[in-house]
Amino acid sequence: MKKRLGIDIDGTVTCPSTFIPYLNEAFGKELALNDITQYNLAPLYGVAEEEMDRWLEENEADIYERAPLARYALEVIDSWKDKYELYYISARGRHLYDLTERWFRRHGVHYHHIDLIGSHDKIAAVRQYKLSAFFEDKYDNACEIAETCGIPVILFDTPYNQGPLPENVIRVNNWLEAKREIEQRLRP
Repeated sequence: MKKRLGIDIDGTVTCPSTFIPYLNEAFGKELALNDITQYNLAPLYGVAEEEMDRWLEENEADIYERAPLARYALEVIDSWKDKYELYYISARGRHLYDLTERWFRRHGVHYHHIDLIGSHDKIAAVRQYKLSAFFEDKYDNACEIAETCGIPVILFDTPYNQGPLPENVIRVNNWLEAKREIEQRLRP
């Protein structure tokens, strides 16, 4: 049986700066990815949580549809399509499934399964699918998955996910580094 890799979508397979131009336009800011030093965007854009949530709900589908791939993601994922089972676990809501699947097909991103769980709590999905490793951009998710599930978690380095890491969380700068790390750790 092939090992299963769990992969977050947004900020991992897609470029972590995807939302920034849209947020800047909507809220009259000129922030760059380096300015996004926390996952909670409302304070950075000077708006209430409710306003940010409403804006995200109204705009997420259009932005997800246009999201660019992260650098090297396609070539690395493509190199794994016959070696591993690729399970995408995302906090996106289930109502975005068709749009997400279309995006995967349009960009040629291989997958065996996509689960849009509508929550950042991915522990149950990691356990359900018996994943051997996970790829994430959200700091607390990476730490929690590694510590609770005892699997390696590849954390894609961004300004919004800084902090001390448990032993099983490996910070990388791109998909080429992620490939090297995971293939060293998951040798048969």
